[in-house]
Amino acid sequence: MSSSKNVVPEAREALNRFKMEAANEVGVNLKQGYNGDLTSRQAGSVGGQMVKKMIKAYEESMR
Repeated sequence: MSSSKNVVPEAREALNRFKMEAANEVGVNLKQGYNGDLTSRQAGSVGGQMVKKMIKAYEESMR
């Protein structure tokens, strides 16, 4: 299974919004479409912020 395919195709837009929000929070300027000009550090900070937010949401749902 390719990592670019979502299990729920309808979730693609929500995930893109989530990614843009996380990028904004860490100060990375993402644009729609290809972002190959990002450094590994910038891309990693966006992914890391997304994971932090997902963990926080999960922990809050357990309360």
